[in-house]
Amino acid sequence: MTETQTDDAASDASPEEVVVDFHATMTAIKEALGRIVVGQEPIIDQLLVSVLIGGHCLITGLPGTAKTLMVRTLAHALGLDFKRIQFTPDLMPTDVTGTDILDEDPGSGVRRWRFEPGPIFTQVLLADEINRTPPKTQSALLEAMQELRVTARGKTYELDGPFVVLATQNPIELEGTYPLPEAQLDRFVFNVVLDYLDADEEIAVVERNVLGIVDEAVTARTGAKAILDYQRLVREVPVSDDVTRYAVNLVRATRPGAHDAPAQVDKYLRYGASVRAAIYLCLGARARALLAGRYHVTARDIQALAPPVLRHRLQVNYLAESDEVSVDDVIAELTRSVPEPGTRAFDSPDRGDRDSPEENAAA
Repeated sequence: MTETQTDDAASDASPEEVVVDFHATMTAIKEALGRIVVGQEPIIDQLLVSVLIGGHCLITGLPGTAKTLMVRTLAHALGLDFKRIQFTPDLMPTDVTGTDILDEDPGSGVRRWRFEPGPIFTQVLLADEINRTPPKTQSALLEAMQELRVTARGKTYELDGPFVVLATQNPIELEGTYPLPEAQLDRFVFNVVLDYLDADEEIAVVERNVLGIVDEAVTARTGAKAILDYQRLVREVPVSDDVTRYAVNLVRATRPGAHDAPAQVDKYLRYGASVRAAIYLCLGARARALLAGRYHVTARDIQALAPPVLRHRLQVNYLAESDEVSVDDVIAELTRSVPEPGTRAFDSPDRGDRDSPEENAAA
């Protein structure tokens, strides 16, 4: 079946057929990526979740951890238009968004302004080493990431969906990096971290490069219309009130001074996450459940996505650096200490169905 036929079939299918097609497509995409990218299955799942909820993803890792290869292969497997921007210190905002060019008609000599779209006009944008360029150029992505449009010289140009920014960055400790502004960080659904592979996986990478397997072409397994259908399907996955409340409780507990914040939060964080983090937790949990073959969301889905959703939204203080406590350490403590749905502690705070003193004494 061609890509166009796949798109048309997906757009005309019943909800049940879309679910079946969804699972078959996601399995095919993972298999295609597995032939090119060694290991990193959890990272691939998180990138798929990001695409399925129409969000953007920040990928943090040292050079040589296959960040660019993974994004390019994923875009090709999804059958989406793909462009790459190599962010450098001298990159200008118009190099990202596009610019107006003055054209002259050879016959009449009349001059007209013509907008030349930049690489941001695509469906999957790889912003490679985004923190190698100053904040002024980084912020050129903000409007497109939030509102799916670009404004140039007072004119607004809409972006076609789906539109996903997958931005790679080097750890900020490396020389020549610029920390991303907090407002832009908050636009990213996830911040996933690529670590080094284990010894056996590195051997597999060496062998594949020697044999030239990394250059193997990846066939599109789906297309833009199908992805839009899948995004609508994800939003239809039900989430119980208790699971939504658990996500909100988890985010509220990241804020120093909150009555239910763990001791580590008050001690080690400068500030916590906004309500956008709770929104992304609930959206991402829907996609994660669907990828796992479930049509319902559990607290485990929320917990699994807490690190990539929260790690770039929490700011540690100097005491955390002194005690060698990382953001991920604080998030792990949060998931341990915030009560889960179904526990007595979860049902007690701020609920009208609290146990009476007599019931508590009996317990």
